Amino acid sequence: MWIGLDDTDSPRGGCTTHVLTELVRAARSERIDLLGLPRLVRLNPNAPWKTRGNAALAARFGHGIGRARSIGSIDGQAVRAFGRGRELSDRAGRDWVERAWEVVRAGSRLGEPGTDPAMVAARRPLPADLYWEAVRRWVAVESVRDRVERLGAEVRFVGDPRGVVGASAAIAWPGRRRSYEAIAYRRPDLLGRPRTVERASVERAQRRFPSLFLCTDPRTRRLLIAPHTPCPILFGLRAMRATDAVRALPTLRSEPIDRWLLFATNQGTGDHIVELPFPEAAVGMTVALEGTVAGAAAVLAGGHARFPLTAHDGSRVPCIAFEPTKILPRLAQRLVVGDRLRVWGSVSEDRSVRLEGIQVRAWVRRLPRRGAPRCSACRRGARSLGRLRGYRCPGCGRRWPPEAGAWRARVPPVPRGTYHPTPSARRHLAPRGPEPRVRSLAASAV
Repeated sequence: MWIGLDDTDSPRGGCTTHVLTELVRAARSERIDLLGLPRLVRLNPNAPWKTRGNAALAARFGHGIGRARSIGSIDGQAVRAFGRGRELSDRAGRDWVERAWEVVRAGSRLGEPGTDPAMVAARRPLPADLYWEAVRRWVAVESVRDRVERLGAEVRFVGDPRGVVGASAAIAWPGRRRSYEAIAYRRPDLLGRPRTVERASVERAQRRFPSLFLCTDPRTRRLLIAPHTPCPILFGLRAMRATDAVRALPTLRSEPIDRWLLFATNQGTGDHIVELPFPEAAVGMTVALEGTVAGAAAVLAGGHARFPLTAHDGSRVPCIAFEPTKILPRLAQRLVVGDRLRVWGSVSEDRSVRLEGIQVRAWVRRLPRRGAPRCSACRRGARSLGRLRGYRCPGCGRRWPPEAGAWRARVPPVPRGTYHPTPSARRHLAPRGPEPRVRSLAASAV
């Protein structure tokens, strides 16, 4: 039996991942097993109605078969997940759905603004396109609700049913590309107090377990594993290997942990990015485009940078690199006309692309020299006659057109490669990959 959850928290507190740990706890008391890892699935980051973390949760329950592995701890007891198992009987399944909905309602911040809990229960995984639509587009709620009910799933919600989209998407996630997150939770008596997580221990864990990612930001000096909201999460360790997340967790020095659980996630996969001709991209989508720089970057108020890109489909696309990303606007200011790029970012209502990353494919190798040409007869440098009026030799009076300026080799200001925002400005879904080491950009980004 698959159970999907969404939208149980509010800006004042709560957390849907914590509600799922309560669901796991309830399943243990009902002698129902967890089959596979629970899922933490991030949805379209551009949706205007997104919840605080923009994530939905799902888990599969049944009767485990064979060996189980430890994936967490609740009430001092290990949480165990089985690789395979038997489905619940019809009666047990109905009873479990009712019990699960009780747990979801009890763990939700009902009555607070923005809290509209939703739950979807399904005997079988839902079609994968429900996930792809939810992570890449703005989805109509009623169409999703009607479809999952026709497929035999049971839908429960309080208030706005929009959470049905996320709950369904979490169940439908194919999970072929994945990362992992081990989330530790605070003791109830410590809620409301400042979190205690030692930064130095996090940095040591990063060095020891190299698949950990988005733990700290060396440029802004921010600790990224601990939230700054009144939720019950103490910290979350994201990793490309499940074993690294689990092994790193006890090495951190922090306040006491109440419970923890390992999740499979779509973080760092880039699943939200779509490659298609720009005229076909809708507002709210995240598109990837290849093209050439069509003009010098303009520096906007606040330190943002804007430059035009001529895409391969012929579209002229305004691209904006926002200052909080640190690396991207500084890189944009070093681009010249003709540089070949691959960029990705969200399509805004004014049809500009708000950049999430830039890949430099090729640099223009030659640039016009700022100085005037040299006269071959007099061996003197020519003088400019004014903008677009050309040059004249002060000795013999010989003239040259404006385009006579000599060319020089361009020293690329930064290597070719992929440039991401500084970690604290990076989205959960942002694709991961090797980044060129650029000392000048890193130094100027502090």
